[in-house]
Amino acid sequence: MLTIKVLGSGCANCKKLEALTRQVIDQMAVEAEVIKVTEYPNIMAYNIMSTPGLVINEKVVSFGRIPSPAEITIFVANALEAA
Repeated sequence: MLTIKVLGSGCANCKKLEALTRQVIDQMAVEAEVIKVTEYPNIMAYNIMSTPGLVINEKVVSFGRIPSPAEITIFVANALEAA
């Protein structure tokens, strides 16, 4: 099972990234836990410069923008291969 974290304060972009991520994992039929990380110190622990951030299995795969569904699919597929 993958652990996917969406880093952000809860802004519109962060919510959109979470929704897109959930949509992708549903379409791929992947078992994953999606966690929202909203506390600033916890976000900064990932050493990202801007939100939203996307972390899969503790690896930062994107930050500062909303990746496309195709990009999220690639991130998830790569994480599955690495697992």
